[in-house]
Amino acid sequence: MSRFWKIALIVVAVVVVAFVAVRLLHKPGGAGGPGGDKDNPPVPVTVVPVAKENVPVYLTGLGTVQALNTITVNPQVSGQLIKLDFTEGQQVKKGDLLAEIDPRPFQAAYDQAAAKQKQDEASLSTAQSTLKRNQSLVASGYVAALDMDTYRNNVSQLQAAVAQDKASLESAGVNLQYTHITSPIDGVAGIRAVDPGNVVTTTSTIVTLTQLHPIYVMFTLPEQNLDMVRKAQMVAPLQVAALDRVDAHPVANDGVLNVIDNQIDATTGTFRLKSQFANADNALWPGQFVNVRLQVRVDDGALVIPAEAVQRGPDGDYVYQVQGDNTAKMQPVVVAGEVGDSHVMIGSGLKMGDQVVTEGQFRLKPGSKVTPLKPGEVPPAPTDADLKKAKQQGQGGRRGGH
Repeated sequence: MSRFWKIALIVVAVVVVAFVAVRLLHKPGGAGGPGGDKDNPPVPVTVVPVAKENVPVYLTGLGTVQALNTITVNPQVSGQLIKLDFTEGQQVKKGDLLAEIDPRPFQAAYDQAAAKQKQDEASLSTAQSTLKRNQSLVASGYVAALDMDTYRNNVSQLQAAVAQDKASLESAGVNLQYTHITSPIDGVAGIRAVDPGNVVTTTSTIVTLTQLHPIYVMFTLPEQNLDMVRKAQMVAPLQVAALDRVDAHPVANDGVLNVIDNQIDATTGTFRLKSQFANADNALWPGQFVNVRLQVRVDDGALVIPAEAVQRGPDGDYVYQVQGDNTAKMQPVVVAGEVGDSHVMIGSGLKMGDQVVTEGQFRLKPGSKVTPLKPGEVPPAPTDADLKKAKQQGQGGRRGGH
């Protein structure tokens, strides 16, 4: 190959390399190009300042509602049930008539006892008169002393018989009263267990009554909470709320802790507690399962942020904190507990007034520029200059792609 052609090939290669270099330097998004990091627009994000609040601290557990009193109504005498005087599910008061047993056999027994008492009282009156009349004749010798002993013993026997008659009459009267079965408590009548016309005995069940005002909620907590609960209970009665098992909305908020059980269940590592609710609106029902929330204390001046600001990373929880120069910083935090359904309490990592990102954090990385917005605020609409600039950058990108 001649010297001329060698020089020509070298010139062509230099031109090709120069052309490629120019194309690379003007590619959109390359170093120094209009698509570089220095031209990335700030990310609009919603920010909220860290606030201080008085935060109640709760312990939660599963509870069961129990009636204050549960009474199984049984007859105290046997006989034919002739009438039920309540409606199933009815509210009954103490002393209200619930059922009636045929009283005729018991009325007859009462009348017999009354007649026997009158008979023995008449005999006693005669014996006492005889004793009194003969006492004045003993001194005259008309009546022997041995006969006087008989008269006295006869009076004593009849006095005992009258006393026995009074007891029998009282017993017959009690049995007669038992034919009218009344409610021993204020409560709600359940489903009847027997129908009128049946012969009932003292083992038969008429109905079960439950007392709902007030009402108990029994629940358990892990044994590691025992010391905290005991110390808090010594300061003041602890407030208890019952929550629905489905959507956790409050069913009753007026509960008070009554009793902490005196032993820990070794099989489950839990201890039992009893709380009492007024239950004026019958929101709680015996046998119902509820979630129980026990307030043990209130933390004054706790740091609180919205729960959505907290992200989970491989090294633990963190938030995006907005710095003074409107850049985002990944800040590790320690969550100390929940505050209601929407906020959390921060144990460390932040201080009052720090700005944390609650919306838009998924578009961020450490050092990203941000446009801070208040909750509910939207980014401003782009200006004509912004639109023109974006259009120019788009055209430059298309030209660079040829």
